[in-house]
Amino acid sequence: MGTLKDRLNEDLHTAMKARDELITSTLRMALSAIRTAEVAGDEARELSDDEVLAVLTKEAKKRREAAAAFSGAGRAEQAAKETSEGEVLDRYLPKQLTDDEIAEIVTDALTAGGFSGKAQMGPAMKAAQAAVAGRAEGGRVAAEVRRQLS
Repeated sequence: MGTLKDRLNEDLHTAMKARDELITSTLRMALSAIRTAEVAGDEARELSDDEVLAVLTKEAKKRREAAAAFSGAGRAEQAAKETSEGEVLDRYLPKQLTDDEIAEIVTDALTAGGFSGKAQMGPAMKAAQAAVAGRAEGGRVAAEVRRQLS
């Protein structure tokens, strides 16, 4: 089908034709974030699918955090909008791992690397993050690594 960025552009055009304001605005925001990442640094470059996925993951996390902040402040309408935008972005992200799956992957990564004790948290996190490969938020992985190392 092409790259993930191409898919986002195609879906944006489809949403614009269908006059779907939520999807149109969300995809425009995501593509804007991708373009910003492409021109960041010394010279402009095309992002790989993995890098585009990382940008989308970051944007989805922002939406979840904003929704939580708005609902905590009693602004249900704005929280619902942020949640809806997050759901649109989730369509492009890999399926997130459950807590049990994270625990199993972290156990395997710690065993393979021979990590034990809190002093090895850094290298253990690096191994666990590589094993999870973007299918779970870093905070969830870090909490599980911390739990298993203590």
